[in-house]
Amino acid sequence: MARRRKGRQVDGLLVLDKPTGMSSNAALQQAKRLFGAAKAGHTGSLDPLATGVLPLCFGEATKFSQFLLDADKVYDSTFVLGVGTDTADGDGAVIAQASAAHLTEDAVTHAMATLTGAIEQVPPMYSALKIDGQPLYKRARAGEQVERAARFVDIYCFELVSLEPGEHVRINVNVRCSKGTYIRTLAEDLGAALGVPAHVATLRRCQSGPFALDDCVTPEQLTTVKEVGAAAGLDALLQPIESCIQHLPRLSLSETATFYIRQGQPVLVPNGPHSGMVRIADAGGLFLGVGDMRDDGKLAPKRLLAQ
Repeated sequence: MARRRKGRQVDGLLVLDKPTGMSSNAALQQAKRLFGAAKAGHTGSLDPLATGVLPLCFGEATKFSQFLLDADKVYDSTFVLGVGTDTADGDGAVIAQASAAHLTEDAVTHAMATLTGAIEQVPPMYSALKIDGQPLYKRARAGEQVERAARFVDIYCFELVSLEPGEHVRINVNVRCSKGTYIRTLAEDLGAALGVPAHVATLRRCQSGPFALDDCVTPEQLTTVKEVGAAAGLDALLQPIESCIQHLPRLSLSETATFYIRQGQPVLVPNGPHSGMVRIADAGGLFLGVGDMRDDGKLAPKRLLAQ
């Protein structure tokens, strides 16, 4: 018999502005405790040094977390050119230094252009990526080096916002990229293209999928609302489950089709899309979940909310 989860049933998405110095899991656990939620999960780790948009899924919303894991991201970051660290960010120990005083804005933007589009990245050792069931950062802390396969990511925009010259050059950049992109690796690769070591000094995620900084609440705001005492105050800060999949077409089903979909059976949908994933709603507009359009014109359920 399955063990019953402790906590109350909370369903929805909380878009958190994660503070620096806190791991994504610590941010999740803090929010889960404040809500008293039975079930919660985050949608992709942010480094402890990083701040910004971290969507958290509660309850039934966890069924749709993959959409946010797969979503494009936007970052503002400060790179230091001329200093390399073992973690490729400001939290690490310095392992290399070189003068970057000769670097010009033109040289930097030219090198950035070579790192735009579909590029290959080797994931850093200090990352949450698991190999043989263990996160790489744990093996890195033990002094191990593990072979990591390069993988393709898409850098849609890599823009130089400002440059501060000096022995060690600081640049502010904006990056719009696909899932799986490591900004620390991008900084190191930019440094390599310019012939100097480099690392990330600051990193702020400005957008994750449909959610931006304007949608965020801070841990301090959560604590303040919690102190008032009413759970409804916290729940009012949640985004609807459907908000993370607004990009999908929405189909309303008849009462009969809704019955069969809820039984896990494909249904014929007149005038539906020919293929792809869709949002499913009942005749009254109530969100039911997501499904796939099959070649035979039927809609097959994929992820449905509990009834």
